[in-house]
Amino acid sequence: MIKLQLKRIIYFALISLTLFSSCDKKETIITVPVLSTIDVTNLIQNTGKSGGVITSDGGSSIIAKGVCWSTAPNPTIADRKTTEGAGIGTFISTMNGISPDSTYYVRAYATNVAGTAYGNIVASLLTDIDGNKYTKVTIGTQTWMVENLRTTRYRTGESISNVTDATAWSNATFGAYCDYNNDINNGATYGKLYNWAAVNDSRNITPLGWHVATHAEWTTLVNYLGGESVAAAKLKETGTIHWKISTNGGATNETGFKAFPGGLRNPSGAFGSLGENGYWWSSTENSNTPGTVWHWYMSFDNINVHKDYDIKSYGRSVRCVKD
Repeated sequence: MIKLQLKRIIYFALISLTLFSSCDKKETIITVPVLSTIDVTNLIQNTGKSGGVITSDGGSSIIAKGVCWSTAPNPTIADRKTTEGAGIGTFISTMNGISPDSTYYVRAYATNVAGTAYGNIVASLLTDIDGNKYTKVTIGTQTWMVENLRTTRYRTGESISNVTDATAWSNATFGAYCDYNNDINNGATYGKLYNWAAVNDSRNITPLGWHVATHAEWTTLVNYLGGESVAAAKLKETGTIHWKISTNGGATNETGFKAFPGGLRNPSGAFGSLGENGYWWSSTENSNTPGTVWHWYMSFDNINVHKDYDIKSYGRSVRCVKD
């Protein structure tokens, strides 16, 4: 009898232990990975770099990762992609066969047994050799940069001379740039001021696929917008954040060109007109007056676009046009 009772006790104890163990077990749920996308950089020639940061593998090993990209939003691994192997953490990918003057939508991806997850979408922008990013706008048959050029290097990677001294600026026969009043904050906002030797240098100050606008291209732009007497209204940035004078000449910026009043540097080395006037070089010399170059400018107090020609030692802004 005692042996029977003991057997029953052991039996029920084993059942209880089994039930307890079953309840204590938690089912492992596998999800897709969690990751973010690294901004696009180094858009040079036909390559660019991006990548991702994988913060969770979702409970299952990563079996593939990389970045995918397309000129249309929401790229997937069905589009062009890189493959960077397995593992979590940070990775960098090189995207090949891209055009530096096109906008691409890029996002990182990671795959495990549960499926493929994507990071946030980042857009590549037109980038100069310094890594400065620019947006662009199509006006009629032309595509223009929306910002003034800010590069400190030629396309070859060689530095453009930063000339701060007034006398040195006056005497410079080589390519040079400066920030208005030698203040880097002005350069970041309004773009650099370049002498024409920098504009005309064979090493090229513009991003690949772009060039300094010619006199003819400025003329085409202005004529498309109704002519010199009205075009500035459609080109100038609105408001008085940068155009300091309250009237701002009836600006509408309806083209999206966003002309900034970056001022200029005179041949003497003195600065002037920041917030009041914007001056832009063309790449075209005036064949009728040797030693001079055509330039275009806009003022705070009217809706006219003006053209003129002058000597090459001024410092002026640069706008680029797509090749």
